[in-house]
Amino acid sequence: MTYLNTFERYEIKYILTGDQRSRLEYLMSDRMKIDRYGHSTIRNIYYDTDDYRLIRNSLDKPVYKEKLRVRSYGRISGEDDVFVELKKKYDSVVYKRRIALPEHTASGWLAGEEKLPTGSQIGDEIEYVRRFYTGIKPKAYISYEREAYYPTDGEDLRITLDSNILARDYDLSLLCGVYGSPVIDRDLTILEVKVPGAVPMWLIRFLDKNGIKKTSISKYGSYYRNMRQAGPADNERGELYA
Repeated sequence: MTYLNTFERYEIKYILTGDQRSRLEYLMSDRMKIDRYGHSTIRNIYYDTDDYRLIRNSLDKPVYKEKLRVRSYGRISGEDDVFVELKKKYDSVVYKRRIALPEHTASGWLAGEEKLPTGSQIGDEIEYVRRFYTGIKPKAYISYEREAYYPTDGEDLRITLDSNILARDYDLSLLCGVYGSPVIDRDLTILEVKVPGAVPMWLIRFLDKNGIKKTSISKYGSYYRNMRQAGPADNERGELYA
């Protein structure tokens, strides 16, 4: 069954050391709860052209940029649903369009081998991007461990903590396991604060007190930079997860 989602918000990123993460988790303990997914291993396939047109454009920091990926929140089979996501950013606001499809249908559609079974505005937007970027195809598998939190007071806020970020340029299927080369230091965590407007004052105070500055880090962008600097990643297969 196909279903659709649309998101519009600011996404502000920070990098935390292990000690900073522990302090933040303690601070959040009486303000926020972990969401219904709990701890999850997120798997992504990023689509791009052979010359990496999408991520090169994104790293140039234009007013508008976009990414196309397929995501799952756990181990899947070809019949399980995955999310095909078109993530756009315009003037600091993030717009995410996504559609859920069985993995085999999503892969076939993005490869141009079959049509989307149900027409929709979101599907049309994704189809336009697929056709616009000639030769677009899977280019990177990026996974990470995520803990996502929501506030207990009903405030419109979401906080995610992502660690153990791994990437590879082979076995580009969500049906494969989780392994690859580290994208950033294993002791670091990417904090993402997702809000429709202002960041809560308690969090601003925490960030200021601990000297934590906003960053524009991108997991796919960091992988691309690493790859360009060091050549093809080693992608050792020592990290395997369910």
